[in-house]
Amino acid sequence: MMSATHSSTRWFALATLAMGVAMIIVDVTVINVALPTIIEELGIHLAEAEWINTIYVLVFASLLTTAGRLGDLEGRRKLFRVGITTFVLASMLAGLSPSGGWLIGARFLQGIGGALTLPAALSMVNATFRGRERGIAFGVWGSVIGGMAALGPLLGGWLTTSYSWRLAFYINVPIGVMVWIGTILWVSESRDEHAIRAFDIKGVVLIGTGLAALVFGLIEGPRHGWLHPTQPFEIAGLDWPGHALSPVPIAFAVAVVMLLGFVIHESSEQRRGDRGLIDTALFRLRSFRYGNLVAATRSFGEFGLVFVLPLFMAGVLGYSAFHIGLTLLPLAIGAFVGGPLAAYVAVRIGPRRAVSIGMLLEAGAVVVASLQLRPGVHGLALAPALFVYGLGVGVAAAQLTNVILADVPKSKSGQASGIQSTSRQVGSALGIALLGTVLAVSLRSLAKAGLASVPQVPEQAQIVIADGFRESAGQMLVGLRQRPDAAPLVPILEEALSDSARRSGLAGALIIFIGFLMSWLLPETRQEESRVREQARG
Repeated sequence: MMSATHSSTRWFALATLAMGVAMIIVDVTVINVALPTIIEELGIHLAEAEWINTIYVLVFASLLTTAGRLGDLEGRRKLFRVGITTFVLASMLAGLSPSGGWLIGARFLQGIGGALTLPAALSMVNATFRGRERGIAFGVWGSVIGGMAALGPLLGGWLTTSYSWRLAFYINVPIGVMVWIGTILWVSESRDEHAIRAFDIKGVVLIGTGLAALVFGLIEGPRHGWLHPTQPFEIAGLDWPGHALSPVPIAFAVAVVMLLGFVIHESSEQRRGDRGLIDTALFRLRSFRYGNLVAATRSFGEFGLVFVLPLFMAGVLGYSAFHIGLTLLPLAIGAFVGGPLAAYVAVRIGPRRAVSIGMLLEAGAVVVASLQLRPGVHGLALAPALFVYGLGVGVAAAQLTNVILADVPKSKSGQASGIQSTSRQVGSALGIALLGTVLAVSLRSLAKAGLASVPQVPEQAQIVIADGFRESAGQMLVGLRQRPDAAPLVPILEEALSDSARRSGLAGALIIFIGFLMSWLLPETRQEESRVREQARG
């Protein structure tokens, strides 16, 4: 087979890798709109429903760094194929699920498959493209990944409403087969040929446990209490024994101990040679160091709008899952357009400036969209802001990855890709925790304040309704509309959900804007400097 690096087949290789990662990303967003139907059909309780999402994120985030290093040592194409195979088999098991426990187990395996696939794919793109083609390749990568992430709710809503939620998993089988064939035809193997053939098991345990505990604490904090338990915690049929202390601070303590131990251990391993899980020298690269910081901040802020919009549209506007996906379609279109545009911008003025432009577009669009979140707004009114937001995502996302990896030696591409993917996942978890808390606190306080103006609702009932409103993330509105006796409460709660969504969205916009300011810390990469020198000679 011809080398993907030195022939036109590298573009087919890029399409294959992007399709594999897009499948994994779509499956994350598909499950969000399918979950209510899954709960009803399988008859599962709330704790199981929460773990269907949580287990995937925990496994995925905790294994990314390990998977990146494993690809450097054993071969990135090999790891990519193992990841795709695992993900497809897990998807089949998920589609066959007769119970919530079965589905949670399948999602656990999907998390492993996704973690093996993403850094391997990204490191192969980084190792394959250089020079002018690099910006184009990452532009295509960004448009596909960003666009497919936004299409997930539409696809999930359509499959769930018209057919079955199980098809959202079964559809991965033919896609996975096509990706597998593509890797045989077009994707070349690459690895770190000079690495010491020793795998850092102690480092794997430390960072895997530490990241899992950190992400767990961030996700579960808003639901189960940051210090004292606010509701019972259950996993695999076992109840948390503590009555005065939530499991969240215990998780954070474990995370601190494990991650601190990982840093100490890796520093020691580096002094002995290239034996550790990560090369700490990567953080001496300014583009890598600041790029990961910007990536985490950007992922943190993006949660504000992406999370609250479906809640607002379902609770206030009464949209179905498919209607929500259709309303979010301009976001996907913007992302598809943004990728090629980013490639043009990166070639003309450099990838670091493309990142700044994209993030500014994102922040501005989130502000405009958030200010429109009021009862009675039509979904079409949100389309322009959503399109610009998607445009910003397409422009910024891939070119930020380009900047982060630009100065990384090819031999270290796997671990560098795993680290930058981990930064994004931790940023998303922070967004879920903090912006989710903003939403929850606002829902309760605004609902209680509004209900106080209704004379026929006693104070104790106000508290009960406000607590239920917060726990359901405002979705109890759907049921209240069916009750004539609740008619006076509906407009009050609609206003409370709208205001809460607006606050969370604007908070997210502020964080994205902070990320935009931080993007100016990104340096010119060596590739960008070479381009400038070539233009000067011309």
